[in-house]
Parts: sequence; C-alpha cells; structure tokens
Amino acid sequence: MREVAARAGVSIATVSFVVNGTKAVSDQTRRAVTEAMQELGYRNNVVARALASKRTRIIALLFPADVQRLSRIALEIFMNAATRASELGYHLVLWPTGTSPEDVSDLVSGRLVDGVIVMEVRMDDTRIAELAELDVPFVSIGRTADTRDLPFVDMDFERTVAEGIDHLEGLGHRRFGLMVEDLEGGPLRGYGPTTRTERAFRVEAEARGLGGAVVRCAPTPAGGRQAAAELLAADPGITAVMLLNDQAARGLISGLDAAGRRVPDDVSILSLASSTEVGALVEPALSTMDAPGPELGRLAVETLLARLDGTVAELPHALLPCALHVAASTGPAPAGR
Repeated sequence: MREVAARAGVSIATVSFVVNGTKAVSDQTRRAVTEAMQELGYRNNVVARALASKRTRIIALLFPADVQRLSRIALEIFMNAATRASELGYHLVLWPTGTSPEDVSDLVSGRLVDGVIVMEVRMDDTRIAELAELDVPFVSIGRTADTRDLPFVDMDFERTVAEGIDHLEGLGHRRFGLMVEDLEGGPLRGYGPTTRTERAFRVEAEARGLGGAVVRCAPTPAGGRQAAAELLAADPGITAVMLLNDQAARGLISGLDAAGRRVPDDVSILSLASSTEVGALVEPALSTMDAPGPELGRLAVETLLARLDGTVAELPHALLPCALHVAASTGPAPAGR
C-alpha cells in the first residue's frame, strides 16, 4: 500500500479510503489511486476486506424471478445503480428471486450482502415486510400502499399524470382515455406504477371534469388494437390517450387507424414513464413523459449506503418527476370535439 501511495502521490490513509470505501474521496484522487494499483499489479482482495471490515461490500438488487422481461427503464436503473455502487466501493448484483418472505429470508440469512435494493414493487409487497422484519438495511425503488416506515425512491406518478394532462389539455383536449398493461393475472398484480397511474388519472379526470375511460390490455400489438376498440366503444369522441404500456403502442395506433382515427390529427397519444428512445421506435414518434431511470438507480444506491453508514436520521422518501418530451404523436384537439 505504501508503494501505491507513493505512485499516486497521496497518503497511505487515502489509499486505504479508496480500497475500503470508508471515506469519500474526489473522483480525481480515486482515479490516481486506481491507476497506481493497476500499474503496480496490486489486487484488492474482496474477501480479506470483508473479513476485516465485517462487510461484504455487496449490494443485492432484488428483481422478481417470475418476471420474464427487463424493460428499458429497469435496465437503466440497474446499469446506473451498478456504476454508482462501483464508484462508492461496492459491488452490485442483480438477484432474481421469488416474491415470498421465505425467498427473501434465504438471501439475507447468510449475510452474503450488506444491503438490499428492491425493484418492481407491488402495493402489498411481502418482500418489503420481510426485510423490515429481518432488520436488513434496504431501500425500495417504488412504493407500497403504506409508506410510513418505507425507505423509498420512486417516480412521482401523480405529478406525471397531472403534467401529462396539462400538456394535452393545453392543446384543447377534453375527452381522455388511459391504456395500462393488464397485470392482474400475473406476478406483478397490484404493481405500484400501474395502480398509482390509474388512480391518479381517475382523480385528475374527475377533478377537471374530463372524460376518463380506462382500459387494460396485454403488452402486445394485438393488445393495443383491442384497447383502441375498447376506448372508442367507451367514448367514440375521444381525442387523447395516455398510456403506460409502450409495447402495445404500435397496436393502439394501428387500431385507431383501422377505425379511421389518425394520430395526431384525430387522436393524440402520450406515453407515460417512458423514454424518448422508445417513443422514437413508433410511427409517428410518441410524445413521452421520460422516466428518470438513471437518477433512480444512482439515488437508490446513495440512499442505501447512507443508511448503512448511519448518516441519515430520517427514512428517505424521494419522488422524482418525469420530463415531458413532445414529439409527433400529440397535437391540437380536432375542431368540434
């Protein structure tokens, strides 16, 4: 360690801070120490550090094993969380697991990890209750119905829905619909984002005196076409559709077109908690409320490590907004509707 300190031009204590992650150092200093370690062939022994510090310096990112796909947002969260953990001297592992209390208990009982980040949170999520019961440091990306004792970071779905309606209402739209993924028969029944979005939409539509049909469909083009038919049956004069189901967007547009409704001339479409890149895959390109996936990943790690270090006095409750990106799928409401 003395040789590394001399090569990097820092103190031995600073090298120790970088190696063990016990104190914050600047990015420039961290790079200097890391480069010196590489040049001298120094290898940081993770097991030895764990034995010495009583920490494994490993964080588990819990993801339901029975969910068969990773969305773009989930991938952004994972990649940015892993990068931030590495910057702070930790390893982050994606840990597919079941959703029962026993599955969570098996993971943490061996003290293989220092803390846990929970993803794909349902309104009534037994994983959260089990982690709290086991007194394991954790943070959830998402919220259960009762958040009083829950440390979380999440998207602000209520604000996202309100700002999405603001955009469309500003274009003259008064007859709205919402399309969400049908999750009630699968492992994500009671999924927080879907439940909160639907609830917020109904509240906003009623408060503003707007038409507010809600349909659920499969995350497929066929599901989107079915949703288009159901929305038009519920309100033939509908002029704006918000969706939380990107994979059905192409089918929604196709179904509207088959019914003689063009996007955006007759019906505007706005995708919620999505991304500009995903919106660009559809024709016409979707206007989106872009999800803060990278920020959620980084903040979840920072929040968990602050809990591990005892540097936060209160349970963290952080809600991040989605950013409006206007593309080709939203436009003025047609005259007379």
